[in-house]
Amino acid sequence: MADPEKDDLEPEEEEPGTTRGRKHYITRAGAERLHAELLQLLNVERPKVTAEVSAAAAQGDRSENAEYIYGKKRLREIDRRLRFLQRRLDNALIVQPSEQTDTGHVYFGATVVLEDEDGRLATYQIVGPDEIDARGGRISVDSPIGRALLRKGRGDTVTVVRPRGEVELTIMDIRYV
Repeated sequence: MADPEKDDLEPEEEEPGTTRGRKHYITRAGAERLHAELLQLLNVERPKVTAEVSAAAAQGDRSENAEYIYGKKRLREIDRRLRFLQRRLDNALIVQPSEQTDTGHVYFGATVVLEDEDGRLATYQIVGPDEIDARGGRISVDSPIGRALLRKGRGDTVTVVRPRGEVELTIMDIRYV
């Protein structure tokens, strides 16, 4: 028999690209950004929204009170994000790229200079899924380029299958900063 109290609760949603309980790599800078977001939500956003919901609830009829309804929805979103951030930080394996001993090959945290078929250079850092910033040059270790580069060395050429077609990339330099 179903528990009626549990039926009223929203199912806990998993954010895209996550696997519950699985350890994942993250750089120290990425972990610090997630921790800062968690503290901002916990110490600033949530108390502010809670105060707004309390003020809206004091106005009376909650069923047609848009501020109250929106505030409660925002609190659920904040709480969901807080649970997600806490889980991600609890399951994170923090990697310090500068501590890598095999600097001749591409591993998590490496900054790689690549040359494409047209001679254009691009620089990327291989990071975890929580740290992706394509414009900032940080790509996921799980991306097609990230997977193709792992364990390759300077001078190696890799073929990457992208939605726009295949491209050959040559590793020009590998740095661990």
